[in-house]
Amino acid sequence: MCGINGIMTASGAPPDRAAVEAMQKALEHRGPDGAGLYFDGSVGMAHRRLAIIDLETGDQPFGLKNGTTLIANAEIYNYLELKAAMPEVAFSTESDCELPLVLYDKYGEDFAGHLRGMYAIAIHDPERRRLVLARDPFGIKQLYYTEGPFGFAFASEPQALLASGLVTADVRKNAAEELLQLQFTTGRETVLSKIFRVLPGETLIIEAGRIAKRFQRPALPLGAPEELDEATALERVEAALTDSVNVHQRSDVPFGMFLSGGIDSSAVLAMMARLNDHPVRAFTVGFSDTGAVDERGDAAAIAESLGAEHIEVDFTEQDFWSTVPLVTRAMDDPVADYAELPTYKLAKTAGEDLKVILCGEGGDELFGGYGRYRSAIRPWWSHRRAMRSRGALEGMQILRDESRDWRGGVAASETVASSDGRTPLQSAQATDCADWLPHDLLIKLDRCLMSHGVEGRTPMLDPAIADAVFRFPDSLKIKGRIGKWILRKWLSDVVPAAKPFAKKRGFTVPVGEWIIREGEKLGPMVAGQAGIVDLCRPDRVEAIFKSTRRRAGFAAWVLLFYALWHRQHVEGVTTDGDVFAVLGNG
Repeated sequence: MCGINGIMTASGAPPDRAAVEAMQKALEHRGPDGAGLYFDGSVGMAHRRLAIIDLETGDQPFGLKNGTTLIANAEIYNYLELKAAMPEVAFSTESDCELPLVLYDKYGEDFAGHLRGMYAIAIHDPERRRLVLARDPFGIKQLYYTEGPFGFAFASEPQALLASGLVTADVRKNAAEELLQLQFTTGRETVLSKIFRVLPGETLIIEAGRIAKRFQRPALPLGAPEELDEATALERVEAALTDSVNVHQRSDVPFGMFLSGGIDSSAVLAMMARLNDHPVRAFTVGFSDTGAVDERGDAAAIAESLGAEHIEVDFTEQDFWSTVPLVTRAMDDPVADYAELPTYKLAKTAGEDLKVILCGEGGDELFGGYGRYRSAIRPWWSHRRAMRSRGALEGMQILRDESRDWRGGVAASETVASSDGRTPLQSAQATDCADWLPHDLLIKLDRCLMSHGVEGRTPMLDPAIADAVFRFPDSLKIKGRIGKWILRKWLSDVVPAAKPFAKKRGFTVPVGEWIIREGEKLGPMVAGQAGIVDLCRPDRVEAIFKSTRRRAGFAAWVLLFYALWHRQHVEGVTTDGDVFAVLGNG
């Protein structure tokens, strides 16, 4: 994986070289293995490289004789197959990222439709005087942009756009309230009012420093569920997992995986163990001396049954206080998901020896695993509740504005998702794939791993999986109170040690337990932060940090996250140290 950035001016004048280089420097953590610059006419682009495939000749940018030039933050998993289908092309490198440039030359703006992988790509076409940006359909790799009198600028992370000096860190109030209620933000708008997302699957055509055209490729197949029996479904699961995990292991550097002990990561490990002739390195996090679920025992049993090398990582209360500021600094597009804390430490541990990690993100969304999906398939008269119908702070008299406008983005995604004959379950899955997945889980994975120079790969989020399983009958996804039924059935046959039908408690991080111990001290500090004062009632914030109720503990976590995020990315505080040092720095 890598980092990319660039500028196209509106006037046609050369872009500010210092601004391009400032963005590149801000993305240095994403690519410690190399850097490249490109300037031509009104366009300047920069690249930071994390070398994974073609270590010797894969430096970017890549260019054609006609001047068309590409930079990419990408892994193109079908590059070998596509190259083999074009014997007439003399490729100059062994890199997977040279391929999109050749495809653009052949197919024009529809080039991304041929790609299988995760990517954020920028192509400058000087003959047509345009800049082309493309993002993968699931949104595994992020891409952001801003527009102004100067023209158009893009980058892999918002903090790079801020570093350019072309845009200021102004907060979009409605998005900040959405963040506090949902823990992530939906759609194109970020919390920073002048910075926007290229949406998953979207291609943008920029001319004269302005967006001239945009179109989007879907991640999920269209249509109602197919009629399918269990045996055929199991065959499809087997074939799709084999295909996806196999191509996701294409790498010229060592790789491992994150193992939670749950269904999705266990399925990935099972297939990795089958496809490799050496033990897979599997990393699991746990929490000692708390009431939180510790998955290390279950994960160890699964790893042993598959011959994997199991590495356990302990996340302690001290880790919490020291890690939260590092995570909020990394999460420039903020996500208040407490799972990012152990993910950050796992990535740090894995990064000591590895550059690539496979994980199970996407399994719940594609196979139907979340408990909220069971509610979605209830008949209307049976207490069916809309997903995300209650905000984290709703009804607690914390926010100055108690409106429900924060749910507008989710409602819009629900409307789009519930089309083309989809069942309520399919619509719920598609809604999550439109927002929750790319704007929470995948941002979390990207920022936490790239902070340590590690690439995260998600074999569950692949066309082979989506095309095979999304249109399974609802009854093969959910049976009674059991979600991901068909994946559990496959896993029970392949790895009995995983006990996929055994009742398991959900993954949690004991943030409320740790925060309450310091609530008397922490409450006033959070309540007095500028970002909190703008949106919240300080007296109610202090009260929440003193409450022992479970819901109050989660609310306190969300408020603490936002206070630290605002402190670092809006106010520009760069203090090193723990939570108290960052909040207390005047």
